[in-house]
Amino acid sequence: MRESSKMPALFPFPDCPENIFVPSTVGADILSYSLSHVGKVRPDNQDAVMLCDPATGPASGYLYGIADGMGGFAHGGIASTLALQTFFDTYYAANGVSPLQRFRVGIQNANLSVYQTAHALGAGRMGTTLTAVGVIGRDLYVGHVGDSRAYLVREGRTRCLTNDHTRVAELVRMKVLSPAKLRTHSQRSVLNRCLGLELFVQPDVFKIQVQDGDKVILCTDGVWSVIQDEEFGELANLSHNLEELCQQVFRTAMDRDSDDNLSVVALEFRRLVTANTTAAPGSDRPLSRLFRKLKR
Repeated sequence: MRESSKMPALFPFPDCPENIFVPSTVGADILSYSLSHVGKVRPDNQDAVMLCDPATGPASGYLYGIADGMGGFAHGGIASTLALQTFFDTYYAANGVSPLQRFRVGIQNANLSVYQTAHALGAGRMGTTLTAVGVIGRDLYVGHVGDSRAYLVREGRTRCLTNDHTRVAELVRMKVLSPAKLRTHSQRSVLNRCLGLELFVQPDVFKIQVQDGDKVILCTDGVWSVIQDEEFGELANLSHNLEELCQQVFRTAMDRDSDDNLSVVALEFRRLVTANTTAAPGSDRPLSRLFRKLKR
C-alpha cells in the first residue's frame, strides 16, 4: 500500500544519549490469557488483543495490549489491529530507550498509522482506543487512550488504573454527573480522545509497582460497562486460573446482555525479578536509525 508523499512519516525517537541502560526481565514468571468475541449484538468484532511473544519479551519487557475500533467509523477492526501492531513494533524496535518514552512514541506512531491508513484507503475517518501494559522487573508501565480499561487486582481488591477519555467520564470527574452514570448514560461511549482522528494524540503514560500474586485485567467497554469494578476482584478470587477468569468475565458480560464486542486480557505475576541493568548496544547513536523499517 503506497501512501501520499504529503503524509508525515512515523515519529522517530529523539537522539539517544550515551549510557542509557535497558532493564532485563529474564527469570520472571508471568502468565497470560486472552479472549475476544463479537458478542450478542454487533455484526462483526472490531476489538483486537495482542500479547508479547515470550521469546521477545524477556530482554525488553513483557508487553500486552487491547484496542476497540470505533463503531460508526470505517474499518474499526483494521484500526484496532493496526494500532496494536504499530505500537508493539515501535516498542520492541527501541533498544536503549526508557520504557515511558517507548510507550509515548509507540502510541503516537499507532495514532499516525491509523490516520495515514484511513487517508490511503479513502475510508473517511478511522478510530480506535488503545490500552497497553508492559512489565519490566517489578514496574508495570501503562499507556492509555480511549475507554478501554486496565485493572489491578491485589489480594481480591480491584483498582482501576485508567481514566476513561469520554464526555461522560469528564463530567463525572467534574462532579457534574454521578459516578453511577458511567455505565448507564446514553452517551457513555462518546470519546473525547482516541487514536486515528487527528495527527497528534495525548496519551496517559505512567508506571506503578506490582508484586508477586498481582493480576492485571485489560478489557474493552463492552465488558466493564456491565461489570462493576469490584466484581473483577471477586471473579479473580473464584477462578482457579486465567482461562477460567476470562471465561467467567465473558459469561457474566453475556448474561447481562452487553451490547458490544467483548475482549479481555488477563495477566498473573507468579514471580517477578528486580530489573538488572545492562548497557544498551548502540546507545550512543541516533535512535531514528532503528525506526527506518517503521517509516513508509
